[in-house]
Amino acid sequence: MPRYALIFTFYSLCFVIISQVQANAQSDSSEASSAAALRFEIKETSIGLTINVDGKLFARYVIDQANKPYLWPIIGPTGKPMTRAFPMESIPSEPKDQRDHPHHRGLLFGHESAGLQGWKFPRSAKAWDAILANERSFVGGDSWHEKATYDKSNRSKTGKRRLGMMASIKHRQFTALKTTNDLALAVELCDHVDRLGKRFLTEKRQMIFRVTENTRIIDVNQTFLAEDGAVVLHGRKDAGLSIRVPASMAIDSGKGGTVINSKGLKDGAAWGQPAKWCDYQGPVAGDQLGIAFLNHPSSYRFPTRWHVRQYGLFAANPFAMKAFDRDLEDGATTIEQGGKLILRHRLI
Repeated sequence: MPRYALIFTFYSLCFVIISQVQANAQSDSSEASSAAALRFEIKETSIGLTINVDGKLFARYVIDQANKPYLWPIIGPTGKPMTRAFPMESIPSEPKDQRDHPHHRGLLFGHESAGLQGWKFPRSAKAWDAILANERSFVGGDSWHEKATYDKSNRSKTGKRRLGMMASIKHRQFTALKTTNDLALAVELCDHVDRLGKRFLTEKRQMIFRVTENTRIIDVNQTFLAEDGAVVLHGRKDAGLSIRVPASMAIDSGKGGTVINSKGLKDGAAWGQPAKWCDYQGPVAGDQLGIAFLNHPSSYRFPTRWHVRQYGLFAANPFAMKAFDRDLEDGATTIEQGGKLILRHRLI
């Protein structure tokens, strides 16, 4: 069986037992606490969480440094970082042409156009100005980008308009932080709010961290709840769960980076295509490493489409359809009031 098929089978089997793992997590934690030390450790810090394994950093979860939470850095099985350093750090090994898109921070979720039903992404300068002139004319916005995206253009009309549409994903609280010798589990509640702080979407975010001898595994399970009214998530290509790969791994770096998906499509041909999984691999500080990004069969619009770019963006986006293929329908998604939408992904 091919390596990627094995990965997907492993993912599916593991997902079946997640509910049982969670059910047993409290008792497992109690039993493990009597031991000298657990393999996993979660520390709550002033900026979020630090997740360690065997006394070494696995990842940090940052909740207050941008308009949305993100995981950075993420350390791979060889001790090398598996995310680009910029914009959190500027390091010599990342050339200037890899210091683009400052909103691509590690591993995160965002959506360029989401809000209470009736919210529409402005299609013209006139529409932008009409919305900005009336502060209560919409409840929604853009959580994919951030202020730094438009800092250089914030004196222009376009920059001011885009800044006026900024939404945020605000950390509310961690409802569970548990560790065993096999995993670390963090459960968080987030509020998606518009520029004035009005909530339009609630999110329950679950992150599970595991290791094997040669891999690091992160499951990100998201449940979006329409508690404040029906929510529309428009079919924009800039949306979904994303990771920015290390600069040297990016195809455009010319160092051997490559992309392949579950259909065998490679590099640029994989962009916008639906697939069960997608894999980005290449050199990182002397090691040949990769990131396998898997979409669970129970996730919304499985198999998801992949907004995977040769410069290093790697995103699972089930919302965009026409944005990837003009022959498809628009793809806008509505969550009716009281309803929910579930996304489930694994990164290996």
